[in-house]
Amino acid sequence: MGRINELNDFTRGQLDAALMKIGQDAGMGTAEGIRAFLRGELSISSPPRSWREEDGVIYFSVTPDGADGETWITLLEGNIFLVEYCAKEVLRSPSFKSTNGVTTEVAVLKGMLFEDQCRITELIRAHAEAFRTPDKRKLEKPNAELACLIRRKFTDKEIEAMGLTCIVAMHEPINDSDGNPGLLSARRDGGGRWLNAYNGRSDCRWGRDHGFAFAVSQARPTE
Repeated sequence: MGRINELNDFTRGQLDAALMKIGQDAGMGTAEGIRAFLRGELSISSPPRSWREEDGVIYFSVTPDGADGETWITLLEGNIFLVEYCAKEVLRSPSFKSTNGVTTEVAVLKGMLFEDQCRITELIRAHAEAFRTPDKRKLEKPNAELACLIRRKFTDKEIEAMGLTCIVAMHEPINDSDGNPGLLSARRDGGGRWLNAYNGRSDCRWGRDHGFAFAVSQARPTE
């Protein structure tokens, strides 16, 4: 009876909307959707993840569409993302280069892989240089636009499901107007979905809940 009583928390309109959604997801009219659900022919499940995790490393792919830095600012802010001031300076730098149409496989090394004293940029990069994916491919510095693609690809809830608060693209640092090197990152925050820039110096220390994104080499090992 408890579950039935819980339905009293919803209005008739909300229940009708839920039933309509069941029908739409099944590609049927509402009535047929309900019948299919009651017959056990229709199940409700979460959409499949667009990423996977193996041994503390998260894998996924992204495909750029040629957007330059200024376009990224417009696109993100136009879709209620928050772009930090320092990130805008990185995006507007001549050193920010865009690419188009070439899919990049990405590996994100989770901060939990490193001891606290070893979670430093230069050591993380050294670890990435020695790291090999399950099919023996190497990790490389990504293009800076990777952070923008990650920010657009994943919601804050997805980044949270990864066990992370932010994903830092480990590209070649790009200086802001004051000459400070920055690394773009996608960060989840209670105040909104952020694209920001972190300290790109080699001695920068990171948190256990940070992830470090590298490009997976397209070259596969020869037999």
